[in-house]
This record gives sequence, structure tokens and C-alpha cells, in this order.
Amino acid sequence: MKNKISRYALYFILLLVGIFIGKIFFSPAAKTSMQKPSASAAQTWTCAMHPQVRKDAAGKCPLCGMDLILLQPSHASAATDNSVHFSQEAAALAQIGVSTVSRQSPTKSIRLYGRVQVDERSLQKQAAHVSGRIEKLFVNFTGEKIRRGQNMAVIYSPELATAQQELLETAKTKDSQPQLYEASKEKLRLLKLTDSQISEIEKSGKAEYRMTIVATVSGIVLSKKIDVGDYVNAGDLLFEAADLSHVWVLFDAYEHDIAFLQTGDKLKFRVEAFPGKEFAGEIKFIDPLLDNQTRISKVRVHAANPVGLLKPEMAATGMAEAALAHLKNKIVIPASAVLWTGKRSVVYVQSGEEPIFTMREIELGASLGDSYAVNSGLKDGEKIAAQGAFSIDAAAQLEGKPSMMTHEFQTENTPIQEEKKSIQFKVFGNCEMCKERIESSLKILGVQSADWNVNTKMVSITYNPRQANPDALRKAIANAGHDTDKIKTDKAIYNELPECCRYKDKENAD
Repeated sequence: MKNKISRYALYFILLLVGIFIGKIFFSPAAKTSMQKPSASAAQTWTCAMHPQVRKDAAGKCPLCGMDLILLQPSHASAATDNSVHFSQEAAALAQIGVSTVSRQSPTKSIRLYGRVQVDERSLQKQAAHVSGRIEKLFVNFTGEKIRRGQNMAVIYSPELATAQQELLETAKTKDSQPQLYEASKEKLRLLKLTDSQISEIEKSGKAEYRMTIVATVSGIVLSKKIDVGDYVNAGDLLFEAADLSHVWVLFDAYEHDIAFLQTGDKLKFRVEAFPGKEFAGEIKFIDPLLDNQTRISKVRVHAANPVGLLKPEMAATGMAEAALAHLKNKIVIPASAVLWTGKRSVVYVQSGEEPIFTMREIELGASLGDSYAVNSGLKDGEKIAAQGAFSIDAAAQLEGKPSMMTHEFQTENTPIQEEKKSIQFKVFGNCEMCKERIESSLKILGVQSADWNVNTKMVSITYNPRQANPDALRKAIANAGHDTDKIKTDKAIYNELPECCRYKDKENAD
């Protein structure tokens, strides 16, 4: 009985202990103390859509109204560092590629589109020299190959017979009236009869009513204007033929590319008919006139076509590599490394050997196709993110650090610079004296630097667009006595130049 009572007492005591523990852990006060972080712990709240928003307490985003989220402690601790940190694994997953900045002598790749055309110099038009009726054709269709001297057609011509009869009559009195005799022979020569044919007529003593028309060029028949039975007059077009062993390829060059193209440059091109096959030619002519509507100029490339693969009207895609002497020893970076934010261009620079990147604003120079020349902002030997720059920028945005989407910022590596813009155009001149005169004429308000190249005749100018404009720059040069691509100098100013600087006189002499 006593054992049974002791057992009940033990159960009762255990029950009281359980109730006491439950009150401690499951009371509202305990829940509050467990859920709420310590007031002493530093907290930063941000918006998932606008990482630049930073708050000390939970609430709503002032930009979009979304609930703020608690920034992870690792991110919050690094919030004061503008660098974006990656582990080696994360950098590999983001496909971030790094390249070393270097100075180069760049070339600009210019893509051109055009069509194959007949070389106009080889184009020949076969015309009738006498009136008559076409009795026979030896060339029956367009596209047929012909050779020089080949029989093309037979024409029946009473006019020709009359001229031959005159020869036979004057031949009887050639001793007493040699002038009439020679005049009748000359008339037949004008009708395109050869001296041997004239001699045969004299020997036979008979006038021929039929004349064979022979080809005057070797090549391809481009058009046939006659059929058997047609009556033609002297001067009427019979055939049109051309030699296609050499062809022209006429490319369209846009206004901003013309300055980089020169006669004599080599150009490679492809046509759709022969994928993978590359043809080559040389620029022989650049049209001096610009189309007012399309803003393009025609660039003529001469190409050999020995086996006739290139046919007129084939579409061609060309690539010219223009040497840029004025950009020699310039820093060049891949185009994939650059992020554009309106007026700004930024890259991500790697710090040390670890994948730690800091955004930096740079000033770009000339576009080189798949790369850019850099005027300022980078040094030779620095490492930049050539691939994956968007991934780095996305990580910076999520951590609330400076990125291409945030407002303009300044770092110690990016000193404040006044607004700059670069321009290049042609200025005519001869010598180093011209160079000094041209560059001195540009010492005006807003111009930060000016360099004229004696060989390429191109001037490179860096200026503040708020203080100067391209027309003002060209006018300043013209006032110094030098023609530009758009503004010509006054004749009186030009005549005041020293003889060695008179470029127009040199051009006329050439």
C-alpha cells in the first residue's frame, strides 16, 4: 500500500516539473525573446528590387513599396567595401574571364557590303556598220562565251554591194584617177572591211551582198539585240559583251568609315554562292561624292576572276583592316569588357590575383570593331574582366555597391575630369610646318589636345562639347589656311602660305 502511494507521489512531482518547464519555454514572453534578435546586434534592411536602399529597421521600400528584407551578415559586413568578392568556384560558374591591359598598334576592322559588277573597261558594244537584214546568227543566246575574231552574224546589205561596185569601177581607172580609187577603198574600210577582203573583191571582180560580222572582244555575251530576219540600220546595237576574267566589286562605305579607307588597301570578301571561300582584291577607287539620301560612298575593288566564279550581281561581304597610325601605342581593351551607362563607360578591374573586382570609369577612344582604344582610366599591365562583366555588376547591385545602374560615383582611381569628346577628320597639308600651324590654330577655348598626322592627313582632337563644336574646329583650321573635309580655306589666306606648305599646288603638279 505504501509503495503504491509513493508511486503516485512520484507521478505528481513529475507532472509539476513538466508544467513549470512548459511555462518557461512556451509562454508568449519566451517566444518573443527567442524570435527577436538582440537589440545590440547590427541590422541592415534592403529591398530585393532596389539594393541601394538601406534601412536600420524593417519596413517598406520607399521606391516600390515592397517589404524590406534583412541583409545577410556577410553582405552587411562587406557593405563598406566597394569591391565585389568572388570565390574561385563562383568566378568559374559566372564565366568571368580576365585579360591584361596592354598597349598596341591597333587596326580597325570595317565590314562592307556590296555587289559584283562588270569591269566597265572590258565592256564592248557590237554595232552594225552597214544597213541590211540579218540572214544568219552564229551566237544565239545571252551568256554564250565568245572569242575575239569569232563570226557573230551574217548581214545582207545592198548598201555594201553598192560600195563594192564603186570599187570595181574606180579600179578600172585607178591609173588616171587614183584619188577616186583610194576614196572607194577608204569607204569600204569605214564599213569595217579589211584590206585583204578588199583585195579579194578586186581579184574576183564581183560585189558581195553579204557581210560577216566578227567579235571585237573575248568574253561573255551580256545581251543579244537581234534575231534572224531583223532589219538594222548603221549604228544599231547588235551585241553587248564583256571580259569577266577581272571584275569590280562595288561596296557601300558609310560616312563614318570613309576616313579609314584608302586606295591601295587590300580587302578580303566572301560571296554566298561559295561559303567558306575567301576572295581578295585591292581598293582602286573611292567615290568622291556622297549620296545625300543614304549617306554612303561607293568603294571599287578590283578582283581577279580567272575561272569565272564571281558573277555580276552576286552579293558580297567584305572586311577591310585599316591601319590607324594616329593610335599607335594606345591601350586597347576588348569590347566585351565595357559596360555603357548613358554617357559613362565602365570596366571592372581585378585587384591582385584573387577574383576581387572594382568598378572604374574610363574614357573610350576610337571603336576598332571587337575592341576599343582607351584614352584614360587604365594603365598598362592592369587586369580587367574581359568576360562576365554583367555578372560582376549584377553581384554588385545585389550587395548594394556602386554599379552601372547606380548614380555616378568617384573613386580614388577615377579623378574628376571635365567633359570630353573626341573627333577625327581630314585636314590637307604637306609638312611639319603645316602640322605646327594646324595644331596652333586649335589652341582655342574648349580644345584639350590636338594632333595632326602628316602621313594620313588626319587630325585627332579632344575637346569639351560645352565650349567647342566640330564646325568651330574646322573653321579655325580653315582660317589658318588649310582645307578640311567640309570647310575650304579662303584663297587669299592660302596664297599667304609658304611654298612648301601649298598642298593644292602639289596636287596640281602631281
